[in-house]
Parts: sequence; C-alpha cells; structure tokens
Amino acid sequence: MENPNNVTEFILLGITKNPNLRKILSAVFIIMYVSTVMGNLLIVVTIITSQSLRSPMYFFLTFLFRMDITYSSVSPKMIVDSFSAITTISFQGCMTQLFAEHLFGGVGIILLMVMAYDCYVAMCKPLQYMALMGPRVCCLLLGGAWLRGSLHATIQLLFMYQIPFCGPNIIDHFMCDLFLLLKLACIDTHILGLLVILNSGVMCVTIFLILIVSYVVILCSLRSCNPKGWHKALSTCGSYLTAIVLFFVPYIFLYMRPVATYPIDKAMAVSFTIVEPMLNPLVYTSGS
Repeated sequence: MENPNNVTEFILLGITKNPNLRKILSAVFIIMYVSTVMGNLLIVVTIITSQSLRSPMYFFLTFLFRMDITYSSVSPKMIVDSFSAITTISFQGCMTQLFAEHLFGGVGIILLMVMAYDCYVAMCKPLQYMALMGPRVCCLLLGGAWLRGSLHATIQLLFMYQIPFCGPNIIDHFMCDLFLLLKLACIDTHILGLLVILNSGVMCVTIFLILIVSYVVILCSLRSCNPKGWHKALSTCGSYLTAIVLFFVPYIFLYMRPVATYPIDKAMAVSFTIVEPMLNPLVYTSGS
C-alpha cells in the first residue's frame, strides 16, 4: 500500500512547551502509570485466582482491565518524551499508534455494550442467566468485540493511507490522532472530516445514548424489588454508568465536531489514555 506523500516522520511538540511543567507532569504520569498497571493487574489476578468470581461479568471485566493495561502503554513514551522539548515519530509509527488507539477504543465500546446486556440478563432474567450467558456465548461476544474493533481500526487506517502529506509535519500534541493528521493534509479535508464524524463521533454518541437508556430501563424494571436488591442494582448500574461517562465523554468531545484542534484536546487525550484506565478498577469494584 503506497502512500502518496513525502513525509517520513512527524514532530510531536509534547503535552506542554514549558520545561519545568514537563518535569512535573512526567512525575505525575509515572505515579499514574504505575497505579494503572498495579491496580488493573491486581484485579485481573484476583479474578483469575478466585473460584467465586467465575460469572460472565468478571470474564468481561478481566479482558477490559487487561486492555486498560495495554492501552495505557502510551504513558511510558509520554514520560520519556516529557524530558525533551520535541520528539519525532515515523510515519509508520504514527499509523501504528492510530490503529492501536482505535482498535482498543472500538473493542472497549463493544465490551461496554456486552456488559450492559450481561447486566440486563443477570438482573431482569436471573433464571435464564446461565442459559443466555454460557461460556460459548461469552466467547462469541468477546470475539465479536475484537472483530468489530479491528474492522473500525482498519477502516481508519485505510482512510489515512489515502491522504497525501507533503508539507508541514509538526503536531502540537503528544500522540497521533485523526484530526491532528487531517490538519497536515495537502488536500481539502472538509468532506473527510465529515466521514470521521460519521465513523467515530456519531457512533460514540449513538452507543453512549443506547447504554444510558439501557441502564435506566434496567433500574426502572427493578423498582418493585425489595430495598436491598434495589440498592445493589443501583450500586452496580451506577458504577457502570460512571465508567461509561469516563470512557465516552472525551471521545465525543474529540470526534463529534468539525476538523479543528483546541488546547483542551491534550487534556481529553490524557483522560482516555491515563486517567480512565487508572480509575476503572476503583469504579468497577465499588459496584461489584
């Protein structure tokens, strides 16, 4: 696949141009990254080794936490880059980073939908739970999540390979992303930006609303339960809704808009690459 451009690498300006602030942020990122890895790894080991945590919910949570560990792997590069004013990334490296971002993001979105379905079956159809959520069904749902995520990421990658880059190669960010690259393209990107909104932004908003409505329906259907059951359902659904908001809000902000970049984009990127994976163990364990 030949990309029609003469740009072989991109220059990343990092999260800030202030050298003192870069050092402070590097220390913060180290603490957050270690917390993310240790917290998610601890939950994964606990679920795998505990005989009482064998339900489909924990099966999906295990993969979600594993994915958070992998997804937060952008942090070590941020820490290293924070010690220099600028850093470079090859064109292929940038495309790889873009693919990984949308792969894990796409898989995460589908997993959240699968977990909403699992929650609905567990709370509203408890007698049919094991029949509807057997091991084979769980594996099929997980495989479907990876297939859908791979398809989404591949579409984004093929899309970017058709765009020519022949001029500026400076990205005022710490990572590669769609709108950042579209701003460097040698062609008019208005139509391309609309395609990105349809493939990423609209999809995020639609699924976000579906998930919110799903948990509201679950809670409404359990209003007749005893107070103890109601509070348990509220706790579980509340933790899931918190995770959904943490996951979707940055993506919706970044992709549900015209091709443009803003200073707050870096904070949004830090949110879904570092903050959200770090908080997920706390959010899910509080409701489970």
